[in-house]
Amino acid sequence: MTPEAKARQLIDQKLLEAGWLIQDMNQLNLGAASGVAVREYPTDTGQADYVLFVNRNPVGVIEAKRDTEGENLTETQTERYAKAALKWRKDNKPLSFLFEATGQIIRFTDGRDPAPRSREIFHFFKPDTLAEWLAQDTTLRRRLKEKMPVLPTQNLRDCQIKAVTGLESSLAGNKPLALVHMATGAGKTFTAIQAIASKTRLRKANS
Repeated sequence: MTPEAKARQLIDQKLLEAGWLIQDMNQLNLGAASGVAVREYPTDTGQADYVLFVNRNPVGVIEAKRDTEGENLTETQTERYAKAALKWRKDNKPLSFLFEATGQIIRFTDGRDPAPRSREIFHFFKPDTLAEWLAQDTTLRRRLKEKMPVLPTQNLRDCQIKAVTGLESSLAGNKPLALVHMATGAGKTFTAIQAIASKTRLRKANS
């Protein structure tokens, strides 16, 4: 078995575990399941390794690579397929969800983000999850950037306000990793709770 075939086999397994029905083009039946992953789907720029359909609608694309290419996974080719015209589809707006995968690594990009970029994930998302995200008006990263509610500052020390607003600013700037550095006795535990509450406020504000 070639490295490419082995990677495809592992990708197929992970798609099945996430609830996707896998089909070849000669088996195409988008009504067979709510989530269908079609191998080698033709586009006007070549065949995409997998195109993902949810409730018959194309929503994403997967670019498959062998394991030795895992450190060099990029969105360039995946983005090209996501923006391509799909055969037999009249609606050619760009697909929202981009995946690059080997047998061991999966990277994901939400093309609807204000500054889309990939991140490594542990597994493929379920069809219902992608359907739920598409039903929302905006993505989480866009809400972090544009709709973060004002922090209630009552009972917070100045250093705690600075820490939480700094963290929120980092998230809004599409920087998911941040370090909060506070002195002993400054109330780090309470600050962490307030940071978690920020996410709750964001969810309530957009529900």
